[in-house]
Amino acid sequence: MRFEEYSISPEIKKNLAKLGFKRPTDIQFKSIPSILKGEDVLAIAQTGTGKTAAFAIPVINMIDEKKRIKRPDGIKCLVMVPTHELVIQLTEVFIKLSRHTRVTTFGIYGGVEQDPQIEKLEKGVDILIATPGRLFDLRSQRHLNLERIEILILDEADHMLDLGFIGDIQDLMQHLPKKRQTLFFSATINQKIKKLAYSLVTNAIRIQISPKNPVAKNVNHKVIFVSMDDKRFFLERIINENADSKILVFVRTKVRAERVKKAMGRVAIESITIHGDKDQRDRNLVMNQFKSGDVMLLIATDVSARGIDIPDVDIVINYDLPDKDENYVHRVGRTGRGKNKGNAYTFCSKEEEEMLADIQEFLGEKIEVLDIGKKEYFETIDFSNDTSGDIKSMLKEIEEHEKGRRKKNKKKKR
Repeated sequence: MRFEEYSISPEIKKNLAKLGFKRPTDIQFKSIPSILKGEDVLAIAQTGTGKTAAFAIPVINMIDEKKRIKRPDGIKCLVMVPTHELVIQLTEVFIKLSRHTRVTTFGIYGGVEQDPQIEKLEKGVDILIATPGRLFDLRSQRHLNLERIEILILDEADHMLDLGFIGDIQDLMQHLPKKRQTLFFSATINQKIKKLAYSLVTNAIRIQISPKNPVAKNVNHKVIFVSMDDKRFFLERIINENADSKILVFVRTKVRAERVKKAMGRVAIESITIHGDKDQRDRNLVMNQFKSGDVMLLIATDVSARGIDIPDVDIVINYDLPDKDENYVHRVGRTGRGKNKGNAYTFCSKEEEEMLADIQEFLGEKIEVLDIGKKEYFETIDFSNDTSGDIKSMLKEIEEHEKGRRKKNKKKKR
């Protein structure tokens, strides 16, 4: 079935064609008809399967149809997501899909001035995309009226629970109409997710797109066994061997992110970082630089993993293994999105082998090992442009980063 065969407005069909959408993905094919009928949907699908369009297309169409008959007042659809970056990206998708329709979309999140957001809300929007923090702030200040919402969408629900938003979500339900359509989208499912989902939906259509291997088939992923202290040399090598590729590197902590950035700087490789210590303006700047290709290497922590939805990431590198098994899937899912092919490499040190075993158990299969002989291993180190690999310089880097962070926190308190 092609999108042009769906009972949706000609404007949306034109937008889909312009964006290169011809046929629906599995999650879109199974979700769109049910959503158009007004049914509640509980959907479980891995990252990169086209979840956003699965709910954006029918929701935009339904609101547009109602506005053709009568202009409804107030926000009609609320989309809740866990991170600032996801608000920005989902807002972009909704705006692109709703061009030339009567539907307006706006995104709100914390870390930026609220007055411009309040001003926009006062003019009226149909679809509001929000993080829980800013949503509750503006509601408590009486800048948001949620009483006329007809559709509630929870996207990346599992990540919202990980970040401790379950109490906020349950509190939100008290301020929404009981008679509404609820769409619940999550990449993973467990008992907590099930409990929350079934407390929100009514006679929901359950859709699960879960292949045996949760990593998308478009991603070629391999593990490289390498000493913790030698990881930077192998990162340098992969970058140099893929000079025109957009590369996303995941590390475990903010300190590690800055440390890897400095290591790359020493070998004349430009990079940028994104993590919790950066304010929203810096995070937006970093994402725009990476998205536009001005900088081809982005170093990120797991907090940012779900917020990075850039279609042309060529390579993902797990510089550090993730603490949670499912985060491996979310990380490598940043490449090989849609019909694109992608590569993912995991650097596994001796200390991380137990974590690797847990990830492979979660995946239900072993990750292919990229064998590196002793000669090639030591050549990778010998041919590096980095000559400052002593432990003292590394400790100094960490100390400098911590000093900078403490200064920044002092300024914030003032």
